[in-house]
Amino acid sequence: MAILLSLGTWQVQRLHWKEALIADIEARRHADPLDVAGLEAVLREGGDVDYRAARAEGRYLNDKERHFLATFNGEAGFYIYTPLALSDGRYLFVNRGFVPYDLKEPANRTQGALQGDQIVSGLARARLAGKPGFMVPDNDEAKNIFYWKDLDRMAASVGLPENTALPFFLDADATPVPGGLPRGGVTQIDLPNSHLQYAITWYGLAFALALVCAFAYVRRKN
Repeated sequence: MAILLSLGTWQVQRLHWKEALIADIEARRHADPLDVAGLEAVLREGGDVDYRAARAEGRYLNDKERHFLATFNGEAGFYIYTPLALSDGRYLFVNRGFVPYDLKEPANRTQGALQGDQIVSGLARARLAGKPGFMVPDNDEAKNIFYWKDLDRMAASVGLPENTALPFFLDADATPVPGGLPRGGVTQIDLPNSHLQYAITWYGLAFALALVCAFAYVRRKN
């Protein structure tokens, strides 16, 4: 009984945590966009920039794009991560969006290689602390296929000077580009929240156990 009640209470606590997290992400998404300096200030204060509305200005280094294996709307392909050269000499990797598998190479979608100064709006994404899990394959830098977003290796593999890549990404919004590719606005926010059902299950089992114990007690007394 104690174990079942503890599990139910734990799931209620998890429910409150998840609801607060979802509300926080929604607030970040719909807040006024921060520029690069604003995002860096949030990080310095120990805040979270993940899913924060953001914007940046710079020039794409189209010859240094990195390809992250992905699916979008049921189609296999790649997210195109391109360094955006900022005016201060640093770089921000921008997830410009999705391209189908057979259009991986830039030569097949030259219209989308934006030239000159650009203003990019979208959502900031936090860098990963490490490989997500042992089941994730190692990145194949020779073939320019990344299975997880290793920011340091993405920067080093295209020859960016050390410590010049900003410690976060920017997912571009769905603003159309010439030729239609890459397709922006690919950020997926999927935070399953089944803790209420789990809590009901554990508490329900505790209630059922209480009924069984009561029934057994009455039978013994009789």
